[in-house]
Amino acid sequence: MFKVIDLFSGVGGMSLGASRAGFNVIGALELDPIAISSHNINFPNSIHINTDISTIKSHEIVEKLKLKSGELTGIIGGPPCQGFSTMGRQRVLDPRNSLFIHFFRIVSELKPDFFVAENVPGILDVKFDEIRNRAISHVLDSYNLIDPILISANDVGAPTIRKRAFFIGFHKRLGVSLTNSDFIEKIKKPVYVKNALEGLPFEVENDESAWTKITLNEGTYSRQLSLSVSNSVGDPYSIEKYFVYNEVSGMIGTKHQQSVVSRFMGISPGEIDKVSRSPRLDMNGFSPTLRAGTGKDNGSFQAVRPIHPVEHRVITPREAARIQGFPDWFQFHRTKWHSFRQIGNSVSPIVAEHVLKKVIDKLVR
Repeated sequence: MFKVIDLFSGVGGMSLGASRAGFNVIGALELDPIAISSHNINFPNSIHINTDISTIKSHEIVEKLKLKSGELTGIIGGPPCQGFSTMGRQRVLDPRNSLFIHFFRIVSELKPDFFVAENVPGILDVKFDEIRNRAISHVLDSYNLIDPILISANDVGAPTIRKRAFFIGFHKRLGVSLTNSDFIEKIKKPVYVKNALEGLPFEVENDESAWTKITLNEGTYSRQLSLSVSNSVGDPYSIEKYFVYNEVSGMIGTKHQQSVVSRFMGISPGEIDKVSRSPRLDMNGFSPTLRAGTGKDNGSFQAVRPIHPVEHRVITPREAARIQGFPDWFQFHRTKWHSFRQIGNSVSPIVAEHVLKKVIDKLVR
């Protein structure tokens, strides 16, 4: 089976997309202990390495994953994007930017058949030319590369306008190549916020440990996402709760002050609350990009959370997960703060699957 490892895996958006495309995610590397712990819950058959990727050596990865020569098909991952994001300060000297280079260093050392790296569109800014060139220099001689591809999640079936850049390469020994046009397509029937929220109750719990009964209708967006379960992916308990009892976790409400509720009541779909900067979602539109907030090393700032399209509250983690393209049985940290960070930091599994299906189609021909 096609074996891949996920660098900077986070909670597993890229891993899930790879699994759905037909790859076997044998290992995940991630510095954040909470993120890698959640990845472990959802990918119990993968080997998890909680490490600083900038310091790990390729032989250590081989040893920990018990890889044999020529066994690794691909390396996937989303190096930290905060330093490149237009939502931030886009600091060229942000130390996290060097992690993009380390992704390509590891590719050059392990020599997989292909690689896919994901990041924010801001990385293509001219100010980051040197960083991109240094990264690509590691693989330029050995891999056939295509120009970076920009994909908006709503074009491939997710109800969010989140746009991401992908860097893709095939090892020259394969004689395989793709073009940008292979990846650029738009689905005929867009998925909107109303499709994402279908079946979820509007009234929510305040108990972080609660499981919530939902309505399951065949053929819906969320049902299609959740039916795709392989033998190697998913927490058995969560899958049982979903398929047997029609229950999901993460429907955790936020208790707003009455003044906030009153303010939200005056916000129409598509408008932004002037105080919190939270946008009101439109049932018949796409969600804006869900943001992650910052970690403890950068002040632990909470991300702006969209306002529910009907209720006068911000959305729950499960509602955010639906918008991002995660199945209902997928597990995040039980707290809202960590859940939103994990969801906001993830590539949409729908987008990852779209990209990696194109890749695996080339490998099987």
